[in-house]
Amino acid sequence: MGRVFILVIGLTGASACASTGAVPQPFPTPKPSSGAVGVTSPKAPAESVAADAYAISGTALALRGTPYKNGGSDPSGFDCSGFVWYVFGQHGVRVPRSVSEQSRAGNHVDAADLRPGDLLFFATNGTRDATHVAISIGGDEFVHAPSSAGQVRVERLGSSYWAPRFLEARRLQ
Repeated sequence: MGRVFILVIGLTGASACASTGAVPQPFPTPKPSSGAVGVTSPKAPAESVAADAYAISGTALALRGTPYKNGGSDPSGFDCSGFVWYVFGQHGVRVPRSVSEQSRAGNHVDAADLRPGDLLFFATNGTRDATHVAISIGGDEFVHAPSSAGQVRVERLGSSYWAPRFLEARRLQ
């Protein structure tokens, strides 16, 4: 019984940190010259690509609560494409900076085959052009920097807002 009580107190204390408003630092942060583990090379086996996708999702999730900032591409504030650019860059993956360019990167993925780390593109302005990008974290969920009034957060692809605006998914790796 004493161990359960300690675990509950430990978990409660850990969650209190998130309510301070502090912006978490992304993880892991590979050093480009160190040959850090987790940086994908074109010759990497399929298993490491999947592991990197989960690490990318983890980095994106660690940034939840970061405010939206038009043109932002660092933890002081992100726009949607700056968020994607920053998260992938933390893992040594070069990604174009704009939504338009990102929507042409990588390979098309069927919505039924989404994996963590896939990019999701949406048309939010009434056209059929990609105007918003997010990162799949698995299942029906994605993380993104949504708008000038928002902050980095998790949402559902099947929601009444996002489902009709979804255009396509792309896999960079």
